[in-house]
Amino acid sequence: MAPARTIHRDALDRLVEMEQPPERVVSLVPSETEAVCLLGKLAHLVGRTDYCIEPAQVVASVVSVGGTKSVDVSRVLALEPDLVLANKEENTRSTIEQLITAGMTVHVSFPTTVRASVAYLETLCVLLGVDPGSSRAMQACVDVIARPVADACCDVCVLIWKDPWMTCNEQTFASDILTMAGGRNVFGGRARRYPLAADIGTDEPLGPGRVGDRDTRYPRVTVDEIASLCPSLVLLPDEPYAFTADDGRELQEGLRARGCSAEIAYVDGKHLFWYGPRIAQAIPALAALLSSTLRESAL
Repeated sequence: MAPARTIHRDALDRLVEMEQPPERVVSLVPSETEAVCLLGKLAHLVGRTDYCIEPAQVVASVVSVGGTKSVDVSRVLALEPDLVLANKEENTRSTIEQLITAGMTVHVSFPTTVRASVAYLETLCVLLGVDPGSSRAMQACVDVIARPVADACCDVCVLIWKDPWMTCNEQTFASDILTMAGGRNVFGGRARRYPLAADIGTDEPLGPGRVGDRDTRYPRVTVDEIASLCPSLVLLPDEPYAFTADDGRELQEGLRARGCSAEIAYVDGKHLFWYGPRIAQAIPALAALLSSTLRESAL
C-alpha cells in the first residue's frame, strides 16, 4: 500500500504536500536542524546553515549552505533535497521565493508562542514520517507545557541588540517562553515605532498607514526607558547579539545612575529564541533563574 500523502498549510498560507517522508532534508533554521536530529532523522539531513550548530557532536559533518540570511540557493539546489525547512523570520523572502520558484518543496514556519512551537514540532514529525507519540523529544515538550503556567513573579527586560538597545514585545516567542517561566516582559506592550528617532522618543512616529506591514515586534529603546519601567532583571543573551561583561557593566551603571537597581544576568540565547525540542530544558532553566533573582532581591 502506498504511504499516505501529507498536506500541511505553512506560515505563508501555502499547502505543502509530501507524497512520502523525505529522504533528503535541508534545514535553514538552527532550531529546526536540532529538531530534525532529535527526532531521529540525522541520516536524512543533507544541508544546514553556518548557524546550525546543535547537536554539536553530529551536525559538523553536514554540508553548510551559508548563513540563515545569506543562503547560497545554488548549493541548496545541488543537494537535491526532498524537503527544505525555512522560517519566515530567520530566512529572507528572496531565498524562500527562489527555492519555491525552482520547484523545491519548502515548508515555512513561524511559531511565536510556546504552544505554537509544540504544534509545529508535531507537524515536523508528520512531515518527516515520525510518530509524534513515540518521540521522546516531542513528549518532553508536551510534558513541560502540560504543567500549570507559573504566575508572573519577576519583571524582566530582554535585550537582543546594542547601539541601539533593542528588545522584544509580547508578540514574540521569547516573550511567551518568559511568561511560561514566570516572568513578565516589561516591554510586552511596546510596539516598535518608525522611524528610529520616533522609537527612541525624539521624533513623532509614522501613522499606521505609513508603517504598513513592517515588523513592530522589536522596539529600539533607551536606558532611560528601561529604567523608567524598573525591571527586576535584565537578560543579556549570547545571540543574536553576543553581549559581553563590559556591556553588562555599562548598562547596569547607566540604570543605577537613573535609580534602577535591576540585576543583570547573562543567558543562553537558545533558551529564549530556539523554538522546538529545546523548550523542554529552556522553561525550567529560565524559571530557576527568575526564582533565584527574586530570592536574592528579597535578602
